[in-house]
Amino acid sequence: MSSSGSTIAERTAEWGLVVRPDNGGEGSFKAVTRWSGGSEKAAGTASTRTSEEGEGGVIPRVSQELKDALSSLQQTFVVSDATKPDCPILYASSGFFTMTGYSSKEVIGRNCRFLQGPETDEEEVGKIRSAVKSGKSYSGRLLNYKKDGTPFWNLLTVTPIKDDLGNTIKFIGMQVEVSKYTEGIVDKAVRPNGLPQSLIRYDARQKEQALDSITEVVQTVKHPKSHVRAGSHDTANNLNYVLPKSTERISMATPTPGRETPLSGATPDAFGMASPQGNTSKPRSSLRLSLMGRFKGPSMSSSRKLEDPPSIEPEVLMTKDASRTNSWEHAERETDMRQGFDLATTLERIEKNFVISDPRLPDCPIIFASDSFLELTEYTREEILGRNCRFLQGPETDQATVSKIRDAIREQREITVQLINYTKSGKKFWNLFHLQPMRDQKGELQYFIGVQLDGSDHVEPLRNRLSEKSEQKSAKLVKATALNVDEAVRELPDANLRPEDLWSIHSQPVFPLPHKRDSSLWKAIQKITSRGEKIGLHHFKPIKPLGCGDTGSVHLVELEETGELYAMKAMEKSMMMNRNKVHRACIEREIISLLDHPFLPTLYTSFETSTHVCLITDFCSGGELFALLDRQPMKFFKEESARFYAAEVVIGLEYLHCLGIVYRDLKPENILLQEDGHVVLTDFDLSFVASCKPQVIKHPPSNNRRRSKSQPPPMFVAEPVTNSNSFVGTEEYIAPEIITGTGHSSAIDWWAVGILVYEMLYGRTPFRGKNRQKTFANILHKDLTFPSSIPVSLEARQFIYGLLNREPESRLGSNTGANEIKQHPFFRGINWPLIRCMSPPVLEVPLELIGKEARGNVVSWEDDGVLTQSMDLDIF
Repeated sequence: MSSSGSTIAERTAEWGLVVRPDNGGEGSFKAVTRWSGGSEKAAGTASTRTSEEGEGGVIPRVSQELKDALSSLQQTFVVSDATKPDCPILYASSGFFTMTGYSSKEVIGRNCRFLQGPETDEEEVGKIRSAVKSGKSYSGRLLNYKKDGTPFWNLLTVTPIKDDLGNTIKFIGMQVEVSKYTEGIVDKAVRPNGLPQSLIRYDARQKEQALDSITEVVQTVKHPKSHVRAGSHDTANNLNYVLPKSTERISMATPTPGRETPLSGATPDAFGMASPQGNTSKPRSSLRLSLMGRFKGPSMSSSRKLEDPPSIEPEVLMTKDASRTNSWEHAERETDMRQGFDLATTLERIEKNFVISDPRLPDCPIIFASDSFLELTEYTREEILGRNCRFLQGPETDQATVSKIRDAIREQREITVQLINYTKSGKKFWNLFHLQPMRDQKGELQYFIGVQLDGSDHVEPLRNRLSEKSEQKSAKLVKATALNVDEAVRELPDANLRPEDLWSIHSQPVFPLPHKRDSSLWKAIQKITSRGEKIGLHHFKPIKPLGCGDTGSVHLVELEETGELYAMKAMEKSMMMNRNKVHRACIEREIISLLDHPFLPTLYTSFETSTHVCLITDFCSGGELFALLDRQPMKFFKEESARFYAAEVVIGLEYLHCLGIVYRDLKPENILLQEDGHVVLTDFDLSFVASCKPQVIKHPPSNNRRRSKSQPPPMFVAEPVTNSNSFVGTEEYIAPEIITGTGHSSAIDWWAVGILVYEMLYGRTPFRGKNRQKTFANILHKDLTFPSSIPVSLEARQFIYGLLNREPESRLGSNTGANEIKQHPFFRGINWPLIRCMSPPVLEVPLELIGKEARGNVVSWEDDGVLTQSMDLDIF
């Protein structure tokens, strides 16, 4: 068969067809369906055979429309027919053929078992079979084999597609080769204390990213028309017209820097692109300030000038006629599961060559290796973890220098040297190496940090070493990196702690703080503790589940003998350890114990069981603000209601910032409503505690004596000043500086307030994309637009615009924190000191309270599934 015929055969084989020469002459072929028994039958283009045909029928095919939609995806995946025995593969992406080395004729119609080999873990295979049999999802890593026999670590995510009756009709299996970055078999290595040897559990990171990636595949299979349409049209243009590049506004205290989307030719990497730089607009002499300044995009010439457009009437600003797309990009809210994510700690985001080793273990093995170190040395993470750094040595490595390093390790001191090392392929490189000991709070040695810098390009041939100038400059760099690593690793729990010590903070006593110490809830707790009893799970009776997340569940519970109701958050210990969230759980416990505010939860007690850690806090019978918003006829609030809820959120954040706490996960799902309709911010597992220096700023005295009585009072300002670089948050609410990895502080909370107000007023968030990467790209580059179909005041739009400034230092709230936000015209009429005494505005659909319904059966904690109700992976 000719090369063109081979190509046709390859393509048609993807659809369960074989190609035979046609009578139409040379180069003419016809497609013939392949029967399960091996026979063939001519197939016309109008064939209507489906997967419902009886046994012996043809291998089912997907439609041309679905094929076009799937072929545009970048993921590596297969689609299988769940209605047929053995779930034969219907479709395989081009990436699957590239990754495995198999051809389409060898894949289509077969089960994926051909990827298994002698060292494939049968236990993992059993988990896959069980998930497929029960129509559930699976995510795990297993060793597979390519056609040429090469083994590779495959992160497999399997998700069912179900029809309207709940029957599984297809399975999507997405593969990601993770050989370079996974721990591999090292993930089973443990310390003497029983904890993992590796400082970070990478499988959890990769599974979370894979779950997000497969979402796009699932939605494409479900809505191929929408995907094709979204791919052929820029959805940003369908949603709204873009804001004018320069507009005028009245009565704003400070100018807001402008932002403009970069040129359309840019194809940024959502995980590494730089944030657009904005220029601050200057106020005009007419006292009218520019709402949008000018932005010089990275691809714009610095000499390029933009002309001033004509002035526009204020009420016409910022909106144009807009049409809403029906793409699944804006799918129904009912299926929208917006979980907060934790993709990387600050440590993992340091893009330098370094390792961390633990001298408390035999031979001081490496327990952490940066991605950059893997690239430099060409080794995989599996080959590095658990080993000493000696594997980088080679024939020309100076042993005298190696002895100096050994002496420094023995004496627990830092040292900077240069020596020849070797990559996995044998390539020689000059390594400027810095070793730095890290000590715990008691001054005892905890880890060694080893930073490497490839100085091969700066070697002086005659001296056969780095030049003196290059050495001095490079030494500063590696020492600065070591300090950054030292600071970042302190966010994580000490790997040498005993397992029981990891959770010790949850067993510490909790004492009432001033404002709620006389409440009935505290008195009920003290009634038990006054008897000398230590409160535990057995003191609470489960009433009903209130919700579940990716690490645990929340229950409505009743304290015995008192009738008082509380909310109990239960987190599974093993899951927290496997997903690098132990320090997150401990931070949340520490933060809630500090809170004493009407818009924040009170911690009444905390305890641990053999499997869980539990927090007892306020039960908010109004449920989530998200649910209330969703119950409104048009899925949004009137401006009066949005202003009220936003004001209380600002007050809550002001209090948190005063304590040095950066919230980092503001969204309607995390705003609970009390019985009286006032808010409570909840979920602090993604928050961090920074240093904060409260200040009292006095206004300069007025020169006019007659105006001295109107002198404004001093201003109290307290904003966290320490930066973090963890990659955490909720996709649609995350601030640009978190995505770019430039470091972030409290300004990210003010960005989130802008997103929140936008969602309350318009029923959706402004930057949501069809997948996480598109959403991140939108956050960094998409213009902020406002639908004209929903009437929103100019002050509200100005307020949102000031908060959604991509430059943190120019964002509303960046100068004096909550003070400048509270003074914005959007909040005109809010009596801030008495806001908790206000009655919430009347809603079209009023607040529904969650009650303690009578139950037919008595439930206990010993019943199956009562405590362990974490979110199922099968969310599609």
